[in-house]
Amino acid sequence: MEEWKRSIGTLNEEVLIKLSNMLDNSTYIESTTCSLQVLSAAGSPGRSLLAWLAERSCSLDFLLHCLRKMDHQEAVQFLTTAVAEQIQITVQPESQQAAPGSRVVLTCRASGPPGLSYQWFKGKQETGNSSELVLCSLSPAHQGHYICRINHGEKFAFSQWAHVRLVGCAGSSCSSSLFPGSVSGLHIIQQPQSQAASEGDTLILECTVQANPPAQYEWYHNKVLMPQHKTHSLRIPCVTTAQRGEYRCKVFNLYHEIWSNTATVTVGPGSVTDASWVEVDRVIIFLLSTATDKVALLIGNMNYLYHTQLCAPISDVHELTNLLRQMDFKVVSLLDLNWQEMHSAVTEFLLLLDKGVYGLLYFAGHGYENFGNSFMVPIDAPVSYMSEHCLCVQNILTKMQEKQTGLNVFLLDMCRKRNPYDDVIVRPGLLKVTANIVFGYATCVDAEAYEVKREDVSNGIFISFLKRHVCEDEKVTVMLDRVAEDMGRCVITRGRQALELRSNLSERRSLTDKIQATDCSASSSARNLQWAIAHVLPESLYLQFDCGVKIQLGFAAEFSNVMVIYSRILDKPEEIISCSAQLTDFPEDVDIDLKKSNQESLVEAGCLLLIKEELPSPEAHSLYTRIRSLQRLKRDLTFTVCLHYTYSNMDEEVQERQQVTVGKPLVSKLNLHEARPSHGCSASSSFSLDSFNIPGCSSFAEEPSPSGPASNTWSHYAPSGGASFTDGPLASSRIANVPEETDSPGISDNPRSLVASKSLPHSKVNDSNYKFSDMYNFHSY
Repeated sequence: MEEWKRSIGTLNEEVLIKLSNMLDNSTYIESTTCSLQVLSAAGSPGRSLLAWLAERSCSLDFLLHCLRKMDHQEAVQFLTTAVAEQIQITVQPESQQAAPGSRVVLTCRASGPPGLSYQWFKGKQETGNSSELVLCSLSPAHQGHYICRINHGEKFAFSQWAHVRLVGCAGSSCSSSLFPGSVSGLHIIQQPQSQAASEGDTLILECTVQANPPAQYEWYHNKVLMPQHKTHSLRIPCVTTAQRGEYRCKVFNLYHEIWSNTATVTVGPGSVTDASWVEVDRVIIFLLSTATDKVALLIGNMNYLYHTQLCAPISDVHELTNLLRQMDFKVVSLLDLNWQEMHSAVTEFLLLLDKGVYGLLYFAGHGYENFGNSFMVPIDAPVSYMSEHCLCVQNILTKMQEKQTGLNVFLLDMCRKRNPYDDVIVRPGLLKVTANIVFGYATCVDAEAYEVKREDVSNGIFISFLKRHVCEDEKVTVMLDRVAEDMGRCVITRGRQALELRSNLSERRSLTDKIQATDCSASSSARNLQWAIAHVLPESLYLQFDCGVKIQLGFAAEFSNVMVIYSRILDKPEEIISCSAQLTDFPEDVDIDLKKSNQESLVEAGCLLLIKEELPSPEAHSLYTRIRSLQRLKRDLTFTVCLHYTYSNMDEEVQERQQVTVGKPLVSKLNLHEARPSHGCSASSSFSLDSFNIPGCSSFAEEPSPSGPASNTWSHYAPSGGASFTDGPLASSRIANVPEETDSPGISDNPRSLVASKSLPHSKVNDSNYKFSDMYNFHSY
């Protein structure tokens, strides 16, 4: 039947809503392995499925077949009735041109329930009530636009507009004849017709016209010109699904132009057989490409104790963190970890994983590859390091698979040369056949990875190209292929560094996939809580000194283990002519460059990635101190605020001191410096990961220290503004990897944003900006 060849997209909104509700409640949808609700704004997996099919111009007949295969009798009956009752225009009225006194017939026909009635209108005036409108003795009064309304009870449908125009007559309202004895103009006498084709068929669309002068033709597919087709007949042999969509023909001569009606072409399997159901399975699999959550661990090692210092990891981790957070990843970003800290960080990362979660591990630093296994080198690795001093990536993958993750992505920005000091053959656990693993290596086997060193900031070659494509809504492997192509076009790396992709990914998994909107499970709540605890900053503090000076202390996160503290004078008595607040007496656990502490700008404080948008006013003058290696903090962070001030009638400077305790900020709560429980270590393994499955071994679950005025309890960082950690990433203000003030509302009248993130412009990775003399190996022997 003709009506069943129509596209699913022709169904009206009411029918689509009812049908999607039936699909949502069907046994088939409920038995799938993953909820589809996240794919639709309305939260309907059935509606998402219908929309997906409609976008591909699948026919109603194909949908009916799918419903029968699902044995959804209620939906089959409803769709059959809806199609029978839906008004569908089968013949549209066509615009026409004719000479005065001639006869013009406009035709409109529709299918649907019995008893359809027709109404013709010229503007707002009703001019007829049958399927054909006959205009006799055509005159200037007949010129204009006509439309037909088809009715059945309260339901109705309108045709397209048809323009009737006089030609060859005298007067301003008629077109003059340029050729004696003939009519000048265009008239389509055969419109291209909508049709359904099977893959491999030959598609033929015809558009026949009467034209004087002769006509030329242009065919358009989905509003895009098809320059190779310039005749009245469009012929495409061996069609595929790529030829689905809408076709129109533009006909023109020296004086006129006219467009044909739209012809909709659907392309499906050769016949409605089991092959059709295979397509439905593909649809379901595509729609199931959603994540229950997305978490990422990013490690950048630069300041090695016994090996070449690196520059790029700080910038690479910073930029990738920002990009991943834009895609709703929960990101932990860490700089300069020793072996114990890397081991503990990976342990915590594995505890964030669960069934269906997307897990991503990025490492930038020294590395090597032996016997097919990749090893990440900690900053405390000895000169002649071996596998026992490093972390084996394949061991981590084995443990990730035990979590039944939905996607496992490893981006390894390190060298892969053979380590001559290491003859031990590490034997990781057997990998499961999961078809969801992707390895993106910055370089090939037995090759080095490079970074570009510049005055302001350095980037690794890999990230320079990865950041162009990582946010694209493409299958992960497709995205990395584009990165590899770009790297291959870079002159200075050609023949020296090339991305290598290893994958067994069978489904269309993308880093941009939505997170499944399901009821908050216990594991999801724990995962959000674990992640949130590692990203809590102390609240702003307000110190009142005996001299009357009021000081604000603000805190900002540069990385998960790097924090910036600023001191700002909020108020001072008039008799004090100058004052400043400096921070001193920090614990030995953390890393602070005393020469760069208490600086007037972020750059002077060592925050090369952060810039101040505008200089602070004299009333809000600030000093900045950058604290690194928070993962080594063994107790609450305590320091002294030393206030220096001078009275107007005194030459001597006066000092006041106050000790401040702010708890354990950011990742310091995880106690990464502590060894995790272990049940033994195999001699053939670089380290034991047995503890990864031990419930309760994570420091995430530990209660934060209650000491200090900024006690980091759960109530401390549950925002009053209504944001919930169980809904995914933190509130939008904390998603970007930019420092953020934690001002308490009502205390400061005009709180300022501390800094903005600095993203390297795309132009900075052009070939012309690279010089080989500026390049350094990530790893050398």
